[in-house]
Amino acid sequence: MNHNVGLAYRARKVTVGTELTLTDLRNGKVFLVILAQDASDLTKKKVHDKGKFYNVEIIESLTSLEISQAIGKKDIKVIGITDRGFSQLLMNEKRK
Repeated sequence: MNHNVGLAYRARKVTVGTELTLTDLRNGKVFLVILAQDASDLTKKKVHDKGKFYNVEIIESLTSLEISQAIGKKDIKVIGITDRGFSQLLMNEKRK
């Protein structure tokens, strides 16, 4: 999964950070949210509430370190996938 997250990031199909991801979620630009397992309870609640409201799936199978390494940044807890194809790819990968 990390490889495809990195690929989506390099293709510029990712929003990085909680607030930016939630803003794009509200605007209908995000098709999938990847939330770090080790994010704070407040962040998890905020992201899950918005995801449920806007009917966007949330994957919580990576740690902050794994997400950060995949996109080459530090201490990232939330990213949004803004491409339908990449979101399908990541959801299918998670189900395997």
